[in-house]
Order: sequence, then structure tokens, then C-alpha cells
Amino acid sequence: MTSPALSPRSLWQAVARSGRWCRRFWAASGEAAAASPGSGARSPFDRQLKRKQKNWAALQPEPAKYDYLREEVGGRVADRVYDIARTFPLALDVGCGSGYIAQYLNKEAVEKLFQVDMAENALKNTMETEIPTVSVVADEEFLPFKEDTFDLVVSSLSLHWVNDLPKAFREIHQVLKPDGVFIGAMFGGETLYELRCSLQLAELEREGGFSPHISPFTDVTDVGHLLGRAGFNTLTVDTDEIQVNYPGMFEVMEDLQGMGESNCSWNRKPILHRETMLAAAAIYQEMYGSNDGSVPATFQIYYMIGWKFQESQARPAQRGSATVSLGDLAKINAFISGEKK
Repeated sequence: MTSPALSPRSLWQAVARSGRWCRRFWAASGEAAAASPGSGARSPFDRQLKRKQKNWAALQPEPAKYDYLREEVGGRVADRVYDIARTFPLALDVGCGSGYIAQYLNKEAVEKLFQVDMAENALKNTMETEIPTVSVVADEEFLPFKEDTFDLVVSSLSLHWVNDLPKAFREIHQVLKPDGVFIGAMFGGETLYELRCSLQLAELEREGGFSPHISPFTDVTDVGHLLGRAGFNTLTVDTDEIQVNYPGMFEVMEDLQGMGESNCSWNRKPILHRETMLAAAAIYQEMYGSNDGSVPATFQIYYMIGWKFQESQARPAQRGSATVSLGDLAKINAFISGEKK
């Protein structure tokens, strides 16, 4: 059986003619995968497989070697905790891993911290912190805590693997006390677009079709909506990108495996042929490679902050309740100028 008459060069030229074609290409495939019928239609991810992947990664000889991205984002989440001028008596870290947020916190910010993760081996590797901590093995979608328990809930690079993100947000909202705050970070839709494009183009050229090899991610426009539906108010959602350079595509995939970030979608393809992988590496290098021979991998991060309602919280005034018109500002400026003269 012969492969389609489609060369990598022609594919690269097509991408060059339209700079955003490739991103639209993989975004559409991710939506189609998420909507497809079968075992992954309502539960896109194999949570037991993800638990095994994370436990395997935590047992490697040098697990900290792959923690650079999680430590960076954990530090940025901790910075947002410090931006709130209060001390939180009791906090919860959902999907804590090895304690990537806790290592940056002190007793002036958090007095006691519960760390929750589905992988018990990750909890055994938690980093030292001056905060008293309690480790709990639990699924992010089923938090084993009573309502109105925590003053603060944080989460970093874990929620993108949950099957029911709205439910996870509701669980977090439920365990927060009134006037409690949730501060989280998760991977966004542009994450690893270079790897995704390269694999899909290689499969098209070598095998005449493609299947998803990187899980679909939530769009930034949906995050605020889902937080609002879960009951959060005074929402803040912002996005950032972290770009990491690697020697080649295979090193990107090796580090993803070491992070416990291998694909666990139900509709994943179990085998990638050697020829397809080599072609993907060549496409990756040709399309995105730098002059020094390295290739970039982009990680888009969504940062979110939401508060649980309490009567004492400041709220925006009702529409039409203003006593001063914006049109009067010009008169004020004229008055000030006259006074100076």
C-alpha cells in the first residue's frame, strides 16, 4: 500500500502560506476528539492511567530533573497568594505533586496546608517547607473534605487532566469558607502546538491520516464562565506563555514523560511507527528549529482567581446609582486650571 502523494516539503509550504493554519488544524482535531462517541465521549481521560504515569514519574532516579516547569508555575501561583494582604489559617493544594507551591510559601501567608494528589508516590517526594502540612491521597474531582473548611485553595498544572472540570470547580468552591479564595494555574489551548502540528503532519504524510497524541485543553474564554457557574465571583483570569528550548523533538517527549504528562486520552493511538516519528522530528526541526539547532516547546498557562461570596465583600454599585456624571470631569479640569491661574 502506497502512502498519499504528499511530501513534507509541500506541507511546510502550505503552513508557511498561512501562519495560523496549523494551530486551527490541531484545535479542530481536539474538538472533534472530545466530541467523538465511545468510552472517551463523556470521560475523555483514563484517570487510572494518569495515576500510574504520575506514580512512575515520581519513582524515577532523578524526578526533580523534570520539575523545572512545575516549579516555575508554582512560584507564580505563590506570588499571587502573597498579593493578597492576609494570612490564611488553613489552605488546600489540589494536585500538589511534590509540593511545587508549598516550597514558596511561609507561615506569614499560610499557617497550615493540606496537600492532595492522586499519586501516592508524588506525596512521598514532597519538598520541605516551613508550613505544617498534611498529605492526603485523593482525586481532584472528589475532594474528601467538609463544606466551608478552607480559607484558601490553590492548584497548579493539575486540573487539565480532570474529566469533569465544572465539577472540580464546584468541589473547590464547596470546601472554601465564605470570603475564601481559589488561586489556580492550568495548561491552556496553545500548549505544545509545535509538537502537535509536527506529529499530525507526519502522520498525514506517512499514514494518510492522524489521531490525537496530545490531549485537548480548555479555551481561556471557557475558564471564567466555568468558574462563574461554580459560584465564584470577583474573577480574574489571565494567560502567559513559557517557552522551553530542547535539543530536539525526542527530548521534548522524554521530558513530558518524566513530568508524568504523557497522553492518557481514551482515544489515544497506542503505537507511533518509527518512520512517522522520524518524519515528525524532521518537520519539527524544519518548521520551528532555531539557528543553534534547538527547538522550542510552548506552554500556555492560564492563571485564575475566584472568591467565594460573603456579605461583607465589596461589590460594584448598582447601575444608575452614580451621583456624578463622567461629563462633569471636563468642568472639574477647567475649574482646577482656573484655580492655578
